Amino acid sequence: MDRRSRLVLLAVLGTGVFLSGLELMVTAVALPSIVADLSSWTQLRLASWIINGYLLAYVIAMPLAGRLADLWGSRRIFLAGLALFTIGSVLSGRALSLEELIAGRVVQAVGGGVLVPVGTAAASHLFGDHDRPRALGVIGGLTFLGMATGPFVGAWIIGNFHPASALEAAGIMDGPLHDALAASWRYVFYVNAPIGIAALALAWAASSGWETTREQGSLDLGGALAFSLGIGLILIATTLAGSPEIGGSAIRPMLILGATGATGLLVVAAAARIGVGHPRPFLDVRLFRHRAFGSAALISLLTGYGFATAIVGGAVFVDRVLYGGPDVQRITLGALAAATAFGALGSGLILRFVGLRMVTVAGLILSTFALVGMARWTPTTGVPEVAAWLALFGLGFGTTVTPRSTAAIAAVGRGAFGVASATVTVARMLGMALGLAALTAFGSTTIDRLSQQVYASPDAYRQFIPAALRDRELRDGLVVQALERWAADEAGRILVGIFLVAAAVTVVALIPTFALRPSRILDRP
Repeated sequence: MDRRSRLVLLAVLGTGVFLSGLELMVTAVALPSIVADLSSWTQLRLASWIINGYLLAYVIAMPLAGRLADLWGSRRIFLAGLALFTIGSVLSGRALSLEELIAGRVVQAVGGGVLVPVGTAAASHLFGDHDRPRALGVIGGLTFLGMATGPFVGAWIIGNFHPASALEAAGIMDGPLHDALAASWRYVFYVNAPIGIAALALAWAASSGWETTREQGSLDLGGALAFSLGIGLILIATTLAGSPEIGGSAIRPMLILGATGATGLLVVAAAARIGVGHPRPFLDVRLFRHRAFGSAALISLLTGYGFATAIVGGAVFVDRVLYGGPDVQRITLGALAAATAFGALGSGLILRFVGLRMVTVAGLILSTFALVGMARWTPTTGVPEVAAWLALFGLGFGTTVTPRSTAAIAAVGRGAFGVASATVTVARMLGMALGLAALTAFGSTTIDRLSQQVYASPDAYRQFIPAALRDRELRDGLVVQALERWAADEAGRILVGIFLVAAAVTVVALIPTFALRPSRILDRP
């Protein structure tokens, strides 16, 4: 293909990954409205699977998509991913329960999980030598640019789009049509349908006559199923940690969850063992013989944990400590995602002049410094300061995206571009899933504990409010306000520890960085 045709196709691939990134952040803004409409915050552990189910399916789809791209070619797999993403968006929009929404999100995630690794692999085939890091930077940057757009799209839809009024004016007061169209949060998913259809048509036309090299082989479905089950068990055990719903003594829940997590680890190990005997394994542990590849994957895993902490912790701080709505969230989360996109794009450009190791170390230092700064937030912290710290973290995190992808791809060579790019991205998403599961478990347990303290007896709430209000009833407006302020202070103190743990995890990511090549990587046959 000539250069102009390659650039057009790169734009098409970027459209797909942009949609995938958009969906992750737009759902984060809409989550409070979704939970209020379909359930309540007492179902936080189940509601967390709206995002974690998406991440899990994303994690499973990516290696399969990467392998299918190597075996069948990138074009047809990319088109199939766009179609699945669009269908899943419609199913999620019409969901009438949390369970239906989670199922729709899984379908959506399978499509989204195809778009990123296949788009990355296709870009790697389209461009070589000096242009490859920049092409990978475009793909990575557009993924995070979609995330940057997500908060603004979500906030606008939730705050300005009111379909219930139009339906009532048309005489549709109830029924299946009303249920599927009335709530504004549903259009956070429905908006993907026309965009997905247009992108599918454009991708079909722009990629006509082009396909990547196809290899012979088969899929390791046994390894894929074992890996899926193992990771699912680990996430379930992490999410349910501290849950009173397990029942029994204090020791019994720990044993149950410990056994579940250990079983998950054993099943993941079994997936790796199955892969050893397969010519094209789902989990190819042999790739980790390359120090640079293993280091890139580990960096992705550890930084993914920090990224989830920044997203969720920032959203919780704005919502529960500053009492900011969607408009405030779009500013803070938008700053995070926009800076991440800028960092990913910028690192792709400077890799031509600066080594992989130096760029990655700089990004990790920025991320760690920002997380420590976020640990200093208090209820008096202003929105501009919150946005600034989140933007600094996003800049640091985004700076690490392109060098680790470039290092992993260069380590394994052209024949495994798809599986290499998928593995590095899977590691990041798996880190995010583990981070979200841990935060959900900690948050739910804390909510349960604080609720028990406040409602331990009819007068228990009085110890958490100023003495001047202790002669008032629980439902008194001033008492409610005082309890809200107490809860906000508690949330702020809890987030301090959460951000510091994420900073420590990010510091650990500096260790594998030294296995990356200090020099620039331009190409490898």
